[in-house]
Amino acid sequence: MLPRQILRQVRRLQFQARRAVEELLGGEYHSVFRGSGIAFEEVRAYQPGDDVRGIDWNVTARMGQPFVKRYIEDRERTVILALDVSGSLGFGTAARSKHEVAAELAAVLAFSAVTNNDRIGLMQFTDQLEHVLPPRKGSKHVLRLLRDVLFFQPRSRTTSLTRGLDHLNRVLRRRAVVFLFSDFIDRNYEQSFRRTARRHDLIAVRLSDPREEVLPNVGLVEIEDAESGQRLLVDTSNAAMRAAYADQAAQRREQLNRLARAARVDLLEVATDGQHLEALLRFFRRRRQKTRRR
Repeated sequence: MLPRQILRQVRRLQFQARRAVEELLGGEYHSVFRGSGIAFEEVRAYQPGDDVRGIDWNVTARMGQPFVKRYIEDRERTVILALDVSGSLGFGTAARSKHEVAAELAAVLAFSAVTNNDRIGLMQFTDQLEHVLPPRKGSKHVLRLLRDVLFFQPRSRTTSLTRGLDHLNRVLRRRAVVFLFSDFIDRNYEQSFRRTARRHDLIAVRLSDPREEVLPNVGLVEIEDAESGQRLLVDTSNAAMRAAYADQAAQRREQLNRLARAARVDLLEVATDGQHLEALLRFFRRRRQKTRRR
């Protein structure tokens, strides 16, 4: 039995997500993801114009007249939400923390998947595999997923995107849609990233906060690394230091952009400024346009 406070927060996120799916996203989710292939539907009598390659010769021989197999697109998918739950995801100086933004987007995607009759699963990781919820269907399953997204407490605080992606590649036998939520403040994960992109439909969701991009001029500030706990006294009135900080952030962002382009991975940039649902909608629209051009 869930504590009342936890249940209340899960229900609040459920309400917000359902409203976003109904009012904001509509049919966008359904239109941008392809099914896993084609599925057999029926055998029917041959009609002029049918492709002769579709003739079912066994049925034709039994019935004494030509019959063809009819197929439809198999729209059912497996969707995996891969969430980086390391210490840096708790950071946020705007409307929300990065983890809260990830939770709201995960809820919207989960309810979109269920509405579309897709299986939805969850993997939470740091520098180790923290928690896995196997993909299933149904609203009860989504509520369990939301509870885990909101309240699971990881054992570690450091990041290894390689560990998380390598686990996915080991356990996912069939092609899946993978939303990878992270701030991508990590190193040497490029090979695992490219491998996942080859095997699955990978969408990289980069979470950021304005203070990670630009430091304000507020004098001496003590900064603590959210993952290592290391503290550093920084003089933000030093223009050269602020410029170096912004340049480093811009380099990280550009490195991820180049990696995503090279691996043909769609990149969704979201910040803690409260505009993440609008960013998701814009992403779906861009992806739908790109799918139509193929």
